[in-house]
Amino acid sequence: MVTLVVSTTTDPASFGPASALTSLGNWTPGISFQGVRSKVNGEVRLLEHDKGIVEEDDLDKRWEDVTGEVVDEIVFLSKHTAVTNRPALTIHPIGVPHLKDGDAPPQGGKPGWAAVPSPRMTSWLILLKKIAQSHNLVPEFEITLEATHHGPVTTKPTMFVEIGSTIDCWKRQDAAQVIAQLVWEGLGIGGGEAVGNWNSMASNKKVLLGVGGGHYVPRHMDIILKGGVWVGHLLSGYSLPMEDPAESKGEKDSNNVGGTWKHAIKAAYDATVEGFPGGEVIAHLDHKSFKGWQKKAIIEYLSEQNIKIGKPNDFY
Repeated sequence: MVTLVVSTTTDPASFGPASALTSLGNWTPGISFQGVRSKVNGEVRLLEHDKGIVEEDDLDKRWEDVTGEVVDEIVFLSKHTAVTNRPALTIHPIGVPHLKDGDAPPQGGKPGWAAVPSPRMTSWLILLKKIAQSHNLVPEFEITLEATHHGPVTTKPTMFVEIGSTIDCWKRQDAAQVIAQLVWEGLGIGGGEAVGNWNSMASNKKVLLGVGGGHYVPRHMDIILKGGVWVGHLLSGYSLPMEDPAESKGEKDSNNVGGTWKHAIKAAYDATVEGFPGGEVIAHLDHKSFKGWQKKAIIEYLSEQNIKIGKPNDFY
């Protein structure tokens, strides 16, 4: 089983950390295929290509086809953009489950799809904060999760690790070194134990499925940062398109609230269950982010799907 770490030469927040990672330990040249180059260290394969980071679909399948090696997980190195331009180091799952067939995904992926989320995200977020503090990047840089968004298409557990939010930040060598150290320690490349391996026998098998809120999922982060809680997909409000049934007659229940929100929840839930076999996936709602009719419809739908809803204390 191998882990793919993917970088691109088109993005300084991607090739910067990749270059810093290769300065740690002994990396040997690996195979090249279909415009993708690789380096090898133990069970980790560092891939480099020359397209946008969201443009190379199915790298896990393609690697397996070419090498015969079984891919266990994928970590993508990328830049982060934000309207605030605030410096940030972020981690997030990927997918566009709210898009419908015929929609053109603006940043890769395929409509209606959610990647299997990496089980490492909680542990890596906590480790990232620790490493960033040791490099004096906090409080200048915000350390945060982001909601599920964009591609590329993958089939194995996946997460993005990003540097934001301006070109000056993307080129920062200290930020690149922090991300490189995160990957090095997080994957146990130097011989240590990898951080965040899923264990269905752990004392706490509860996995948070975030539903609602803003892009930086603050209500879900409040729970996750306390530690000990696994995190799967995080669906912000924009990934839950709901059509107000105000014009319709009769009761506003989940069956007459249009939009792709149901599919988004189901796709995110199913992918999270796949990423945490034997785990207990529990939905956590950012209640204040919804209007009354929206919250009612979502709670009804989750109940219909037998998806448990948890309050903050239910995750510990």
